[in-house]
Amino acid sequence: MTHFDLPLEKLRERRSDVVAPDDFDEFWRSTLEGSRSAHGETYAPEIDNGLALVTTHDVTFSGFAGDPISAWYHRPAHAEPTAVVVEFIGYSGGRGFPHQQSEWALAGYGHLKVDTRGQGYAQYGPGSTEDPHGSDPAVPGSMTRGIRSPETYFYRRVFTDAACAVDVAHELAPDVPVFVAGGSQGGGIAIAAAALGSDVAGALVDFPFLCDFPRATSLVNTAPYSEIVRYLATYRDRVDETFRTLSYFDGVNHASRAEVPTLFSVALMDMICPPSTVFGAFHAWAHDDKRIEHYAYNGHEGGGPYHRALQLEWLRDRVG
Repeated sequence: MTHFDLPLEKLRERRSDVVAPDDFDEFWRSTLEGSRSAHGETYAPEIDNGLALVTTHDVTFSGFAGDPISAWYHRPAHAEPTAVVVEFIGYSGGRGFPHQQSEWALAGYGHLKVDTRGQGYAQYGPGSTEDPHGSDPAVPGSMTRGIRSPETYFYRRVFTDAACAVDVAHELAPDVPVFVAGGSQGGGIAIAAAALGSDVAGALVDFPFLCDFPRATSLVNTAPYSEIVRYLATYRDRVDETFRTLSYFDGVNHASRAEVPTLFSVALMDMICPPSTVFGAFHAWAHDDKRIEHYAYNGHEGGGPYHRALQLEWLRDRVG
């Protein structure tokens, strides 16, 4: 790995050229309104996770078009949570098993770990959620599934699921603040959830994917951005059409509508989510209470346990 992107002093100044389409807000308003009108009952039976300090519920809730979405809801076994962290998952990962834990429940928070529909094939976490909607011909993976139109694009469904997950977190733990979190793809989804979700208290965004698509696809040819590159190498007459679709899902455009506090992280040797694309979303963030922590000699693993310690401190300061 090398420092292949802009130097840090330039990254701190860089603003993205991505522009939202004129109907961006109406597109998302009507999308969310349609899916919330199809909302069904949320199921959250408690299950045996084999753990003494954490209680787990197997959650099924309504996402895009009322489709069933799976999640684990973990909470402290002997106390009420003081907040809920809604976590979205990296590319190809699933919610995993109920005994797989992060620090959130042990810190006293509820933790809603949300499946990504149609994914969950990575070794670190199987998934449980299907994506029943088809697509035109696409490159294997999720990045070009339905990409000919924003109405059919895969991430329209995923981002809607994320906003609905925030609703469910409020339902599971009324009267406590709800935060959104995630790294890589999960970070990009968290940005969208911060913009689209109801009554979000803050966002923990780590080396987010799905940001500044035009720059990312011209700067790196690593997966998953390479799926878009391969698609455009085949469909050479669809460049403008493709980037128009992607503009509805670009983290830069969602960040500019995220009016909540945030803590970002970025790794300067990350060749999957280039640093300049992360800074592009960070600088677009709409709330003044924002901070980005950089890790100069790390790749896509980011700040790891060093950054988790900062996140726990950041949350504690806001929750009390």
